[in-house]
Amino acid sequence: MSKLVTIYGGSGFVGRYIARRMAKEGWRVRVAVRRPNEALFVKTYGAVGQVEPVLCNIRDHISVRAAMKGADAVINCVGILVPQGANRFQAVQAEGATLIARIAAKEGVKSLVQISAIGADAAADSDYAKTKAAGEAGVLKYFPSAMILRPSVIFGTEDQFFNKFAAMVKFGPVLPIFGGATKFQPVWVDDVAKAAVLGAEGKAQGIYELGGPDVDTFKGLMERMLKIINRHRYVISLPGFVAGAIATAGDAVQMLTGGLITNKILTNDQIANLKRDNVVSEGAKTFADLGIKPTPMGAVLPDYLWPFRPDGQYDAIKASAKNLRKSS
Repeated sequence: MSKLVTIYGGSGFVGRYIARRMAKEGWRVRVAVRRPNEALFVKTYGAVGQVEPVLCNIRDHISVRAAMKGADAVINCVGILVPQGANRFQAVQAEGATLIARIAAKEGVKSLVQISAIGADAAADSDYAKTKAAGEAGVLKYFPSAMILRPSVIFGTEDQFFNKFAAMVKFGPVLPIFGGATKFQPVWVDDVAKAAVLGAEGKAQGIYELGGPDVDTFKGLMERMLKIINRHRYVISLPGFVAGAIATAGDAVQMLTGGLITNKILTNDQIANLKRDNVVSEGAKTFADLGIKPTPMGAVLPDYLWPFRPDGQYDAIKASAKNLRKSS
């Protein structure tokens, strides 16, 4: 019988790519999610019955154990960018990750992969970064042979980075950002999936920092994006006091509405994160140590950002037609 992997958060942005690759490698894949009925699309990643979504909440040890029963490998992709309701940074990224590792050790799971993030640091100002570090510590305490992946900002068809800002440019001639000088090393989601598969197969362990071949500032990344979508906008890096006021207002609205309105614009925790570069550390183990050549942004971004061009899929055709009229 083929081996079984349980992927917590396997229907999310990163998890779905890992699930697809594990299925292609012949594994049976159990996708553990809070809403299995919204994750039925993962069934198409393999043969009939090979990939199945199951109910699980990583804050609940009974459902975590049930989803893991009989698994040979476990991959935890669960993470949040903004706390909502009971899903707080501490509960999800620290306690949830630790719970998965503790149960995996008791269940005799052979390999464990934890998706963390560059910048995970117990001494960071950001709760996001602190709880990512706490999650890593909990994983290594109970499962010392685990693989921990720390990607920089991840890009891909369903990302919440380039897609988010490309959508924002429709609303005016200015694209406001905070931390324009902060450096990033964007990594393609499928390259992260390749690394995770190696960990699940027991071919690699330890901490790896994953960054693509391109390093650029936040502002530089936005300017690259604008060129791809053929939009002319002024990228303005907001001063700290303005960004702080926006974030505080947004956080207050979320708190006063009991989470009914989520602050998806800018949070104070994100401001703290944006004050630090998000690039691979000197001396860290990287893609090179895994034998993976990371994919440049230019090879992928045009494939999914074209809907944001002024004329969408017809943008290039209309530009070509204009050139023909000029030449005639």
